[in-house]
Amino acid sequence: MEQVIKRHCQEGVLTLTLTRPEKRNALNTRMYQELTLSLQGAKEDEAIRVVLLQGDEHCFTAGNDLADFLGKESLGEDDPILTFLHTLADFPKPVVVAAAGPAVGIGTTLLLHCDLVCLADNARLCLPFVDLGLVPEFASSLLLPRAVGHLRASELLLLGVPFGAAEAQAMGLANRVVPATELLATARALATALAAKPPRALQQSKALLKQELRQAVHFTIDMEARAFALALQGEEAQQRIASRLARSSQ
Repeated sequence: MEQVIKRHCQEGVLTLTLTRPEKRNALNTRMYQELTLSLQGAKEDEAIRVVLLQGDEHCFTAGNDLADFLGKESLGEDDPILTFLHTLADFPKPVVVAAAGPAVGIGTTLLLHCDLVCLADNARLCLPFVDLGLVPEFASSLLLPRAVGHLRASELLLLGVPFGAAEAQAMGLANRVVPATELLATARALATALAAKPPRALQQSKALLKQELRQAVHFTIDMEARAFALALQGEEAQQRIASRLARSSQ
């Protein structure tokens, strides 16, 4: 079976690389399952102190695999997508993300749950949920306004206009913006620096940073998932997604 999540562990850093280039790393059910299993294993492995999530210097992810999505009738609590969202939101060790090229949908909302974010200067972020007849996910309706302010969050989520790495950094959504050729090395250096810290202090500090919104994040993930599932079955989403898939296959 073709590998879709590549794992590599070195110096206390578990690197998870999205490897589905023919689909621009669009996330499907299998990828969500593998990511969840990797995070669950990393949580229990004391040798792993930090997780680094990345694509390559050209592409992070085009978002959810829309064809995979169309077959869903609901997003129950045992759905692989929802399981991944809760697992990452509650992951106790630091997570560093390196994103280049397209970071669409969950490729952007995922950044809100990571502890350090590195973007390549070719990164292009986008939250196209409304354009697809859908609603925000991964607690972005809670976290994005807190990160960038209500008006800017409304612009990003309601208009869905793509934005670049420099704008993301100016809004506080990224720690570093570097040339694409330097992205993976920069992110790895940050992850390695974190992994060299005292692990207990590191995890306790992360927990303190997250504690205020922890319950609210999980509540919002579930609330958004219910609204998302209803929207997904609606005429607007069905038509918009089918049209998007038709264009991409031409």
